[in-house]
Parts: sequence; C-alpha cells; structure tokens
Amino acid sequence: MTTITRADIGLDTVAELAAQLRVDAIRASTSAGSGHPTSSMSAADLLAVLVARHLRYDWDHPEDPRNDHLIYSKGHASPLAYSVFKAVGVVGDEELMHGYRRFGQRLQGHPTPILPWVDVATGSLGQGLPDGVGVALAGKYLDREPFRVWVLCGDSEMAEGSMWEALDKASHYRLSNLVAIVDVNRLGQRGETDLGWDLDAYAARADAFGARVIAVDGHDLAAVDDALTEAADPGDAPTVILARTVKGKGFPEIEDRDGWHGKPLPPDMARRAIDGLGGERDLTLRGPRPSGDGGRGGPGAAPAGPRDPVVYEPGTKVATRKAYGDALVALGARDPRVVALDGEVSNSTYADEFAAAYPGRYFEMYIAEQQLVAAATGLAVRGYKPFASTFAAFFTRAYDFIRMGAVSGADLRLAGSHAGVEIGADGPSQMALEDLAMFRAVHGSTVLCPSDGTSAVALTNAMAANPGISYLRTTRGAYPVLYRDGETFPIGGSKVLRQTDNDRVTLVGTGVTLHACLAAADLLNGAGIAARVIDAYSIKPIDVDTLATAARATGGRLVVAEDHHPEGGLGSAVIDALVVTAGLTDLHVSHLAVREMPGSGTGPELMAWAGIDADHIAAAARALLV
Repeated sequence: MTTITRADIGLDTVAELAAQLRVDAIRASTSAGSGHPTSSMSAADLLAVLVARHLRYDWDHPEDPRNDHLIYSKGHASPLAYSVFKAVGVVGDEELMHGYRRFGQRLQGHPTPILPWVDVATGSLGQGLPDGVGVALAGKYLDREPFRVWVLCGDSEMAEGSMWEALDKASHYRLSNLVAIVDVNRLGQRGETDLGWDLDAYAARADAFGARVIAVDGHDLAAVDDALTEAADPGDAPTVILARTVKGKGFPEIEDRDGWHGKPLPPDMARRAIDGLGGERDLTLRGPRPSGDGGRGGPGAAPAGPRDPVVYEPGTKVATRKAYGDALVALGARDPRVVALDGEVSNSTYADEFAAAYPGRYFEMYIAEQQLVAAATGLAVRGYKPFASTFAAFFTRAYDFIRMGAVSGADLRLAGSHAGVEIGADGPSQMALEDLAMFRAVHGSTVLCPSDGTSAVALTNAMAANPGISYLRTTRGAYPVLYRDGETFPIGGSKVLRQTDNDRVTLVGTGVTLHACLAAADLLNGAGIAARVIDAYSIKPIDVDTLATAARATGGRLVVAEDHHPEGGLGSAVIDALVVTAGLTDLHVSHLAVREMPGSGTGPELMAWAGIDADHIAAAARALLV
C-alpha cells in the first residue's frame, strides 16, 4: 500500500488515482454483476482532482463541522463514490469487491447515509444539488463556517426542474460556497441527452439563473484543477463547472458508446479494460484537511431568550395554522437549532411570525416546493431542526424529496395548511385530500392532525424532538379551543372527549371533523343515544388501545369521519389498527370521507355535500344502531 499526503499530490499522482478509480469502479460492478461503471469512468478525473487537491475533509472524523461536503447527485455513479472511499482509506478492497450491491451490506446500489461520509441518499435524480443548497445555506448564514459544498451532477438530471430551482435559490442567497460539477458525458440511459455536448447551451442556462459558469475539458487534469481553484475563490454566486467528458473513458471499446449505461463489463472485457488502464493499484491518499477551530458563530449559536408560553382559553376560536405559527416562535426562543422555511405562503401558514422573530433563521423558498423540502434536508444534515410549511396540497409536488428524505434518515418537520374541503371557495386545486395517505406511506413517518390551538402547540413542540419525517396538518378555519393549557398530547396517543358507561357508538374524528363529531354527539344525546368521541390527533402512529377499547365498549360500532379522500387516510388507519393490529373482527364501521370531486362553496356547504358534517355523522351512527 502506498500512502501519500497532501504535499506529495501532484498531477502525476492524480492521474494514477484517476486510473485506480476507473479500475476499481469496473472491478466492483463486474464482481456485483450490476452497477454503472461507464457513468463512473466519465467522472473519475473530476473526482480524482477534487479529492486529492481541493476537498478539505478529515476522513477519520466525518462529523467534523469544518469539513467540506461532497454530494453525489448522480448517485448511480456509486462505484466511483465507493472507489473514492477506498482510495482515502476508509473502505477496504475486500468490502468494495464483496460488499457492493450485496444483501445486508452498506455499499448499496446508490449511496445512503448508512456510510458516515455520505450526507444524503441520492439516486433519484435531481435531488443532490437541491439538498446541497440547504447545506450551503447552513454554512453561510447559520454556522458561518468556510466549508464548501461540492456536488457531482449528471447531465441527464439537468433536465429536472428541481436542478434549476436549486440554482435559482442558490443565486438568490448568493451561495458562493456551492459548486456544481456537471459531468457532461452526452449519453443518458437510452441514448443522447437533451443537449448532448452543447456546453454553450448549458452555460447560457446556468448563467441566466445567476451562476458563475466555468467550462472545461473534464479529462484535462490541469484544466480541471484550475477550474476547481477558480470555483473556490470567494464571490457572491454559486459556481457551475461544465465538464465535457466521455462516458466509459479509459476503455476504448466502450468509450462514447450507447447501450452501456447501467451495465457491468463482462469478466473478459473487464480484464481487458483493467489491463489497458495499467492494472490494479492500491494507492491510498488523503487530500487537504479543514482548518480553523470549528466554532459556530451564527444566529443559531444561542437561544433567543424567554418568551411567554402560548396559551389559549377554552372556547376561544383559533385556527390550528395560527397556533402552529405561535408555537414555532416560542419553540425558536427555546431552541437555537430550530429554523423555518416556507413556499411563499407564510402569511397563510403563519410561518411569517417566525420570520419576523428570527429573520436570520428563516429561509424563503418561494413557489419551489421541491427546493423547500430539499433545503430542509440540507439544513438537517448540518444538525438544524427545520420546519417547512406550505399549503398541504402542494407537498405533492415534493413527494419524491420527502420519500428520499426518509431514505436519508433525515429529521424533517413539515406543516401543511388549507387541507380538505373545509377551506371552501378556493376549490379543489387548493384542497389537500390526499396528504394523509401520502405521508402515512412514507417509511417511519409521523402524521399528526390537531383539532384545536392547544393541541397544535403541543404537537408542534413534539415534532421538534421527533425523529424521521413528521407531518402536521392544519386547518384554515378557526375552531373553538377544546383543551386547557398543560394538557399533554404524546405522539401515538388520542383523546376521549365524550364517554359514558352506556356508549352505543364511537365517533372518530380529527381536525375539523372532530368538531363535527362533537356536534353529532350532541344531536345523538338529544335522541337518547350515548356516543363516545375520540380525537385521533395522531394518525400515524395511531392509538390502537384506545380505539380497540372503544370498539369493544360500543359493540364494534364506529363512525369515522375525515376531510380527505377515503383511500389511505384516517379511516384506513383506524381499520388497520382494529383489524390488523388489534385483531378485532366483529366490527360495523361507517367511513365518511370526501368521495367525489369537490367544487367551490363555503366550508359548511362542502362538508355537508361531502357527507362529513354533524348531521351526516349522526345519521351514520343511527344507521349502525338499526
């Protein structure tokens, strides 16, 4: 093994490293029988120069806050990423050869943070650069550390709108600490990319979005070195390095040949390629290390000071979206790591209250919901607690980023307002009727729906300490406060608001439908029918024990009402809990939900039309008793 330190790394050594990266990418993918060697070979020179001469990183201490960040937005080039990890001495050759793409091993098909040198999961194209924006925001405005964020991008993913959202916001926030290195190798999965090798077209687009653009031959090591040096110079804009490369570079039989994307070389071809590249190497090197003391001097360095607790008197009408904003301000005073983002609707989500209180810890993402979630992911990489809000319906645009956030193991707190037909006259384009199903399907997610101001405050606080993806659904309208200050709302719990020894039916609601359930219980009580009412504020995880107890006490008769489509929301969660988890079979469930496409109208009109108001809930309960 030959170990080389920073002072010894000249371009001759970099050339040897690049050859080793190509050889190891071929070896690993051929051994695994799958992978993307050609996509790795095109970018090997770029990564060799970057890692050897420019990436400031302590490989033995990946948690060092001074480290640069290297994000593989083109995550399918994982053979290259893992070959880099071998070259710096943190992954052994045995693991590279026998752990890549194998069951139960950490060198997965696309990089994930199971490896401590990987910040975010990639592989769903168009995500690494947007995530990098969040990391760079933290570096410039919160940590105020001089680390740089290097993002290796593929040319195919430049067709993703999220990449341009990222450049737009990077320019808006003057993220000179962000460098996108685009591997322009011309070939995508099934042929030539949108722009091929037209670097002028790429440059015009990147320049129009406010980036500093550097075009370079991606296989000229000296030119790449100069480009990376220029990119690291201080400025007031992000940098885009457009590197013209050749897919499969280093093995003439497949260079710039269509049909080799995502295909390992057969063993005989792999041997010829390795021999042509000069054979196997066992070079280990470390590039520059970060400097400075790693102190965090930004606005997140200390608490903002005490604030009065958020307290609402029972009976007072408060929209849960307003309570979310109030709670966020109080939480921000207690916890300096809390930051907030919004998608240009902060005066509706009430995130504007946080922006006014802590302008240095608020980031406006405008109408760019993919970047909204991606920036939150990047901020979480740096140890912050991001709360991102927009209209609940608009999170659908960012669903792939939410899904990949779960793959990354990111702790994200998302708040969606204006959900369901309750919002009224705006009509169906603004009505989130799929959000509960969407978030319930995310691995390890938490889905919460408060029904009043007190519970909204408590659940916002709970999200701050909750791991994984948390989603809070809030109401547009103001509804009476049901709970007194000090009431606890543990995640996974529920509240029983009406209960007697003679209950004959259980009414389950959440958010706006809980208030309808309470009104329905009054109607039923007037007819001599006792109804138990459950506030299922935690939809995932759901309170199985309370639901099962209520079902047994009321002869298995339940009415579940939700301002959501019938698929995947509260009703599905309740039925899964009772049938699958609790094992109950003698059930009589009436599931009230929005089953048709709504239009405009008032909130009460639309709830009556959908059959989820008090009258319909009471009628459904009576029908179960016939």
